[in-house]
Amino acid sequence: MAPMLIASIIVGMLVSIFQAATQIHEMTLVFVPKILVIVLCLMVLFPWMMNFAISYTANILTNIPVYVK
Repeated sequence: MAPMLIASIIVGMLVSIFQAATQIHEMTLVFVPKILVIVLCLMVLFPWMMNFAISYTANILTNIPVYVK
C-alpha cells in the first residue's frame, strides 16, 4: 500500500498548494485527483503486489513445520 499512499500524499500536497495559491477551496478538488492517482497506481502495481502476496503466503505455508517445532 505504500506506493499508493505516497502517490496520494504527493497529489494531495500539490492540490493543496494549488488551492492556497488560487484560493479555491473546493473539497471535491482534493478527492478526485487522489482517487484517480490511487486507481492508476493500483492498475500499474497490482501484478507486483499480487505476486508478492502470493509468494509470501506460499512461503509461510511451506514453512509451517519449521514454525511449529
